[in-house]
Amino acid sequence: MRFLVARSMDPDKAAKMFVDWQKWRASMVPSSGFIPDSEVKDELECRKICLQGPTKSGHPLVLVITSRHFPSKDQANFKKFVVYVLDKTIASGIKVGDEKLVAVIDLANITYKNLDARALITSFQFLQSYYPERLAKCYILHMPGFFVAVWKLVCRFLEKATKEKVVIVTDGEEERKFEEEVGLEALPEEYGGRAKLTLIQDVLLPQTTAPGMLSTSNNHV
Repeated sequence: MRFLVARSMDPDKAAKMFVDWQKWRASMVPSSGFIPDSEVKDELECRKICLQGPTKSGHPLVLVITSRHFPSKDQANFKKFVVYVLDKTIASGIKVGDEKLVAVIDLANITYKNLDARALITSFQFLQSYYPERLAKCYILHMPGFFVAVWKLVCRFLEKATKEKVVIVTDGEEERKFEEEVGLEALPEEYGGRAKLTLIQDVLLPQTTAPGMLSTSNNHV
């Protein structure tokens, strides 16, 4: 159904999209069905992705701390990391059959060394092509002036439906709405909420528990 919705209920286009997804998935993910931490160790060591949630709407919340990101020299491994993040975020969802995610991209304190249009384009293209109807909303915080040109480039690769889900938080009213929609219980303390920042690698998803039953190690950011 997600593939049908993504292709405006056109069965032929949806079928092609599904077949393309199957081929891509087989080439990207091991037969175990998931990418282990050991295969994306270098990216995880940057401590740039946090997994929070659920939001007020029941979606898992993935937070990108962009100031800790640096362009990867191994693009194949970075693509694998994107899959790791999306798979784990979706698996942590509490609503079976409604496993959408909310993303927050925090651009606070970034420098030119952190700029990586390719990483953003890859992430959004994966969402559009291989994770249809998985993105509920994407909030971009603290966008500096020099990033506007980068975002305009990224937008050229976004489908209309994806663009409509992106919110650039620029003023007090939008910030208040952001906090209201996400919920203080899901937002980390650093963002005005009550939760602790939790690195994605510290979130444990036991196979014996339901999708929403998150447990974490004792380590926080």
